[in-house]
Amino acid sequence: MLLMLCKYLLMQPFHFGPNWPIIHLQDFISNVTFALDKREVVLHFGLSFADPEIIRKAHAIQPIAALQSQYSLWNREPEASVLPVLKELGIGFVAYGPLGHGYLTGMIDRNTTFNANDVRNRFPQFTKENRDASAQLISAVPAFAERRQITPAQLALAWVLHQDSSFVPITGTTKVNRLKENIAAAAVKLSFEELNNMA
Repeated sequence: MLLMLCKYLLMQPFHFGPNWPIIHLQDFISNVTFALDKREVVLHFGLSFADPEIIRKAHAIQPIAALQSQYSLWNREPEASVLPVLKELGIGFVAYGPLGHGYLTGMIDRNTTFNANDVRNRFPQFTKENRDASAQLISAVPAFAERRQITPAQLALAWVLHQDSSFVPITGTTKVNRLKENIAAAAVKLSFEELNNMA
């Protein structure tokens, strides 16, 4: 149930997986549609971590403004099937984890361990095997950033922004200096050659 407390520009339910019955999605969307029609709570509707089939079904019921999914220089999975559907349907994209949950900042390497309650312990890309497999890419990011006189985080964010002008990377931080660093990434220009070198 939606609480009538304030307006939200975009409402995205966290996860509708492929095994969700479509009736549950329809029920949720009908509640959102009511709020959209009244313009009392929700201005736009989005999805998070949905596969192409769910995206198409949901979009047929209620136009989707944006989809949120993990996407970074390290995790490019949406490129295979999700991003083409978004382009076809005119749906925006919110890149979740554009810094690789810290891995692309130069602060984490293949030997870093996390506290027991750290969510990254549950992410498959943070297994030792996957980090070992990604070591060459991850070690290249700080060196590339240093040549450009930017931080690894700025390089990672700039890369996402250069994939499509409509992409919106979202990052989480508790530090003002990191927020300023992230915002400055919008001014970083990467050449076609540089983007190819990072492909």
